[in-house]
Amino acid sequence: MTLPGTEPQISTRLPIGYDKHLMIFGGRANPELALKIAEDLGVGLGPVTLKTFTSGEVYCRYEESIRGADVFLVQSICGNPATGMTPNDALMELMLMIDAAVGASAHRVIAVTPFFGYSRQDKKSAPREPISARMIARMLESAGADRVVTMDLHAGQIQGFFQRPVDHMTALFMLSQYFNDLALEDVVVVSPDTGRAKLNKKFAAKMGAGLAILDKDRPAQQVAEIGYVIGDVKDKTCVIVDDMIDTAGTLAAAGNAVMAAGAKKVYAAATHAVFSGNAYANLAASPFEEIVVTDTIPLRPGAPDKIRVISAADMLTDSIRAIFTDDSVSEVFDGENQLF
Repeated sequence: MTLPGTEPQISTRLPIGYDKHLMIFGGRANPELALKIAEDLGVGLGPVTLKTFTSGEVYCRYEESIRGADVFLVQSICGNPATGMTPNDALMELMLMIDAAVGASAHRVIAVTPFFGYSRQDKKSAPREPISARMIARMLESAGADRVVTMDLHAGQIQGFFQRPVDHMTALFMLSQYFNDLALEDVVVVSPDTGRAKLNKKFAAKMGAGLAILDKDRPAQQVAEIGYVIGDVKDKTCVIVDDMIDTAGTLAAAGNAVMAAGAKKVYAAATHAVFSGNAYANLAASPFEEIVVTDTIPLRPGAPDKIRVISAADMLTDSIRAIFTDDSVSEVFDGENQLF
């Protein structure tokens, strides 16, 4: 007979030691960035076979066990001429990497997509169009991603397309620090349109600079017209800040508009260097002293000398480390990564 209060205690935990472990794998869209992140973390880049068959289909296989690991998959949804990838190839490869990791019993699968492709298609601009950014979010979740890490989304509401956690990083502080180190005088930060005025206001505050806004109209896709400059840029050094540069036609027109308004010098800064079409020719002929971008997207050969690339690897490394250790990601940015 067991007396009341002397019942044997049953442990609520299995007496088995468990050590979390982290593994980093890189896709072919931006293998250099994945390698930098792995080196910063002090781990080797995980071995994975990635190839494209002659039929155009993509193949993926992890070359060692990932059971029980927190698996971080570094893959921007962008093209890479060096590896023969298109943005759609990169997306499909990421989907297969996620599915393979889930099937191999990874503990958590985190998609690190510094550049979130299709992010500009975040709403219907005309009848019968898809909301492509929402579809990409659903695809990643359906494949089995537990979390998504991305940088400088084109629109903040894209985070709402996910039902899983999204960690939104920003290059705002890296880029503003770069220009602070240049010790420019009489600086005015110029927003390329009213939609990005809030981000540019924060950028200006980091630099202790003034703010101006361009009046921009977009009559067609990948086409924009610059109207006039709202604000004083005469005899100022201007920095035009945007989230991405695509064909650079609009950016070049913005630079010309600012110079026509009396600016002394003009610079440009953006997180994502898409640089499609005639971007290099447009930038080479533009009035910019420098165009500063990050390495979320690898540059194709032939970039003009005025393009400067700074790496986002350290920031992404800090964020990945915080996710793995269940620490606060927002503290990496002092809680200031809510830009919209």
